[in-house]
Amino acid sequence: MIIDGKNLIMGRLAALVAKQALLGNKVDIVNAEDIVIVGKRDAIFAKYKKKFDRKTARKGPYIPRMPDRFVRRAIRNMLPYNQDRGIQALRRIMCHIGVPDKFKNEKIEAIDNINVLNTRNIKYLTVKELCRILGRSIE
Repeated sequence: MIIDGKNLIMGRLAALVAKQALLGNKVDIVNAEDIVIVGKRDAIFAKYKKKFDRKTARKGPYIPRMPDRFVRRAIRNMLPYNQDRGIQALRRIMCHIGVPDKFKNEKIEAIDNINVLNTRNIKYLTVKELCRILGRSIE
């Protein structure tokens, strides 16, 4: 299963992908940098900045700043990642920045019911912008 992440809501996508991975399906997410987080821009920045500033160099928590790893971490939090079945499910999930060459000729699914453009939410932020603020840019 290959999913195009453009304009998809991160929490809903993470729940869907986690469920598919627990069922045994391999899931690849392309355009992970275009996934959105719904909410007020300043509130989202403040939340993740607080998490990021809480860390210590040796003990963590280690917050990823690359968009693909950031989305994968959100999906991981929807899995029972301390159990064997959660570890196996996480291995079936891959996130990609852009569309890799091996997926150019494959059928990429677009999920319309979790698209932010089909909802009334006008306040959202892309993962790319959030990661840029946290200190890592993909340009």
